[in-house]
Amino acid sequence: MPKQKTHKGAAKRFRLSATGKVRRGHSGHTHILTKKSSKRKRKLRQQTAVSDSFAKQIRALLPH
Repeated sequence: MPKQKTHKGAAKRFRLSATGKVRRGHSGHTHILTKKSSKRKRKLRQQTAVSDSFAKQIRALLPH
C-alpha cells in the first residue's frame, strides 16, 4: 500500500493543536487594513478552532 500524502493546500491553512483540535487563521487580515479598527485587526491575528463537523474532513487531508 502506498504512503498517504499530505494535502499541501490544507497543510498551509490548518494546523493541529496539542490536544488534537484543528486550528485556522482568520480571513481579512492581509489588505485594506486602514478602515479596520485596531481591536478588529488584533482579533484577526489570533487563530481559532475549526468547527467539529468540518474538522473531521480536514484531518483526512492531514494524515501526519
